[in-house]
Amino acid sequence: MPSAYVIGLGRSGIAAARLLKRHGWQVTVSDSGDSEALRQIQQDLAAEGIVVQLGDRFKPDPALMQQVIVSPGVPWDLPALNEARALGIKTLGEVELAWQTLANTPWVGITGTNGKTTTTALIAAIFQTAGLQAPACGNIGYAICEVALQAVSEESPSPDWVIAELSSYQIESSPSVAPRIGVWTTFTPDHLSRHYTLENYYSIKARLLRQSEYQIFNGDDPYLRQVGSKDWPNAYWTSVTGKTELLAPGERGAYLENGWAIVQGEPIVPVASLRMVGHHNQQNLLMAVLAARLAGIDQAAIVEAIQAFPGVAHRLEHILTWNGIDFINDSKATNYDAAQVGLSAVAAPAILIAGGEAKAGDDSAWLQTIQTNAATVLLIGDAAPSFAQRLNQIGYSAYEIVETMERAVIRAAELAKELQAKVVLLSPACASFDQYANFEQRGDHFRQLCQERL
Repeated sequence: MPSAYVIGLGRSGIAAARLLKRHGWQVTVSDSGDSEALRQIQQDLAAEGIVVQLGDRFKPDPALMQQVIVSPGVPWDLPALNEARALGIKTLGEVELAWQTLANTPWVGITGTNGKTTTTALIAAIFQTAGLQAPACGNIGYAICEVALQAVSEESPSPDWVIAELSSYQIESSPSVAPRIGVWTTFTPDHLSRHYTLENYYSIKARLLRQSEYQIFNGDDPYLRQVGSKDWPNAYWTSVTGKTELLAPGERGAYLENGWAIVQGEPIVPVASLRMVGHHNQQNLLMAVLAARLAGIDQAAIVEAIQAFPGVAHRLEHILTWNGIDFINDSKATNYDAAQVGLSAVAAPAILIAGGEAKAGDDSAWLQTIQTNAATVLLIGDAAPSFAQRLNQIGYSAYEIVETMERAVIRAAELAKELQAKVVLLSPACASFDQYANFEQRGDHFRQLCQERL
């Protein structure tokens, strides 16, 4: 029996292990942690015939493993993985493993620095409203190997489409994935501690689009627009500002005109049907509707899905209204660009809660939006001192270092009344790992505090 080794006991690692077991592999899963929760998972998988090694560091050994599956959080250039390749051990990402099972099912692959989660959720909602089995997976919803497991299970219907949100980490470790439709939402510097250069980050995402039969791009993104006509002559482009020179002859693309989403020259849905605020969400709408039309979905299903779409948790998610003040969770804004978009989308003046584990990037547009849209900024987490210094440098003094989410919510409620703010917005511009396991846990904590304290 061939042997496989899975690094990482997260959701994708567990799903990969089960899929390999289903395909007849002898499976070992390795994780450097050793918590009570991991020991419970270890017991559960042992009952399925899968070995779990906790407190373990991966060491390649061709005698013990023929292939290694890497979870998205594991660096692709990890020295031990490079050693495994040198020893002739096949190394692949969890998404690549799923592709081996799902290659005959059409995929929509959505990538981008920001906007991909909302766009993925919108596309999945439209496809599902049209009666298709089209699970959202990858960075959203299921791990893709969970979808692959369903596809080989007699109890579950096979998917008609795979709607996959794909991060640069997942694309990097999955060289064969070739979607029917590829969507690129935005492109700004991010994850450079992992990918080192902007060019490398771009080339990883570009590979997914080059391997897609149809390519959809946000024509309002400055970087994508700059490289568009040169690098992507056959792509479909979208714009909220109306027709663009990037639209191919025959209006091959989508744009807004007189309040309607015009797709392939045909008015499809009024943009006001989408309940989410902001120009960026109008752009997400255009990309989703264009993808649906390229997949052959009819107008009625698109309109029904857009009208019913509730939004995405942790992305400009309305939590509650208290004394006329809206409390909004934008915890998924983990970099400056996403946080700038979030702050510019809500009603001003706003009380902004920001901070966490800072990332490299250009903060100038974010700081400018703070100056125009924020009544005050409440700073939390490890980034609070450096953010305070940056605000001082631009002459913005209306900030407080409150350190924790609990203090931020209480203080925001006090200041919102005092300053007549319309919105309290959690939009951190940071990763969450200084205080939380992930951005979801951070947003859930904000929601819980708002519901308990207000």
